[in-house]
Amino acid sequence: MDAMGYTEHGFRHANLVANIGYQVLHRLDFTEREAQLACVAGYLHDVGNALARDAHGQTGGVLVYQSLRDRVEGADLMPIIAAIANHEEAEGTAVSPISAAVILADKSDVHRSRVRKAVNVDRDIHDRVNYAVEQSFLRVDSDARTVSLELTIDTTISQVMEYFEIFLGRMQMCRFAAEAVDARFRLVINGQELLA
Repeated sequence: MDAMGYTEHGFRHANLVANIGYQVLHRLDFTEREAQLACVAGYLHDVGNALARDAHGQTGGVLVYQSLRDRVEGADLMPIIAAIANHEEAEGTAVSPISAAVILADKSDVHRSRVRKAVNVDRDIHDRVNYAVEQSFLRVDSDARTVSLELTIDTTISQVMEYFEIFLGRMQMCRFAAEAVDARFRLVINGQELLA
């Protein structure tokens, strides 16, 4: 991924998505089992990138199935595979609360720490937008049943409009994912609610 110029998709990202995926379901009062399965799926969700960037969700689902089918019960393995295979906006959707949690966790990881080479921010819109994000937090409010992506963006580096140019599809996916866990998705940028 580094050689191809993509944002960071390593252990930091895997651990973050695993932890946030767990927290989403835990805070919204899903079962401990579902939260743990979201954690596992979140950790493994990008493993398909080892073989191919395109369709890496489906590729990852097959890899995980082949690796774990003799070690994990089908009732636990199938939701993990479905979440991995459905986490990308090009070919996926929230098919369960577990997959919804992985989608919300994955799409909320936008931050300057994901940019590998800051020298590219002028040339690459993905690097520029990620680099402009100084703070990113996914807030889950169980009482209000909201999942809020709260971003602080340095608008001297990237305008908010550029965020929407590249991430609108992801934000729509987050909205549908929040609905799959009976919640409402909110996007708050620099203190202003832009999607509710």
